[in-house]
Amino acid sequence: MSVRGRRRRGLPVLTSLGAVLLAASTGPTAAAEPRQAGPLQQRVNAIHATGAVGVFAEVTSPAAHDSARAGTAGPGTGRPMPHDGRFRIGSATKTFTATVVLQLVDEGRLSLEDTVERWLPGVVRDNGNDGSRITVRQLLQHTSGIPDMLPEIPALNSADGYRSERFRTYTPEELVRLAQQRSPDFSPGADWSYSNTNYVLAAMIIHEVTGRSWADEVDKRIIRPLGLEGTSAPRAFPFIPGPHARGYTAFGTGTSVDVTALNPSMAVGSGSIISTTHDLNRFYSALLGGDLLDPARLGEMTTTTPAPALGVRYGLGLGEIPLSCGGSYFGHFGELLGYRTWVGVSPDGARSVSVYVTSDGGRDTQQAMRTLVDQELCRTAPGT
Repeated sequence: MSVRGRRRRGLPVLTSLGAVLLAASTGPTAAAEPRQAGPLQQRVNAIHATGAVGVFAEVTSPAAHDSARAGTAGPGTGRPMPHDGRFRIGSATKTFTATVVLQLVDEGRLSLEDTVERWLPGVVRDNGNDGSRITVRQLLQHTSGIPDMLPEIPALNSADGYRSERFRTYTPEELVRLAQQRSPDFSPGADWSYSNTNYVLAAMIIHEVTGRSWADEVDKRIIRPLGLEGTSAPRAFPFIPGPHARGYTAFGTGTSVDVTALNPSMAVGSGSIISTTHDLNRFYSALLGGDLLDPARLGEMTTTTPAPALGVRYGLGLGEIPLSCGGSYFGHFGELLGYRTWVGVSPDGARSVSVYVTSDGGRDTQQAMRTLVDQELCRTAPGT
């Protein structure tokens, strides 16, 4: 079983929560009634004020189940952000991928010290940093030195590139070859550098170990056991199923482009999952609560190293971020063309916060999202 038989006491029951919140939130947004705005609504409004088109956040803890929204599901539409809206979670996908890898380690089918070359012979040949020198652990920890391939994807880097290639399908092998057009960032294990290519390779290794695709394994081991009804690993399908807000980006030009349709195959294993705030809170709570990994594997996942480029510490598919009220939380940011998300969960899995926006936002949007997660986790902490 992928979901552990033992269940952590107090795991939030989220199945009916969405219906409760929907019934309680069908009136005007709190932005229109500032006197009634609670702390979460105020923080969502603050994110919207930085320039985001739409914002949605959800908090789950033993003491608080709440959600808030601001803005619209599309400029000029007047439609509010959907309460059960689906969106591309971007790099929060990496936590799903790392969880599957660690389950395979727990099953004895793979070791974190296995080399890439063992599972993918000849795939990584990077100016001397070949796969025989890079371990699975280094892939998950971003210490492999393999360059990121996303700068080589036209659809992600310009409006013209998006229009011409938004429906293009990439194979994982193509993505790795694109990354290897550039020299390694450093020798394996010598430094830290965020690279989506690491998780493309992890997805390829999952396929080699199991004989099933990365998407199939995520579905089998995480999505279905946890009942994540709004979550999918869409392979090359370019549309977001179900209720969703539109995604927008300006590609640095100042003119926003609707980028909702996108073949996500360039982000297999690294950023392609579609989910909801409800499902993300459920997944991260289950993960940190010990329902997906045994204690030893979860301990390895949450053992972190400095990640100077992000200003946090990083484990295996999880960031560790300090809390302003003391201690720290685990989570991940995410971004994939038109959608940004930030997820945070307490170390025991009891409290979780997810927030996403549907555009590039402004200069302060990312920091405002991080502030919301920090303040909500502090607000729901025991004794506060």
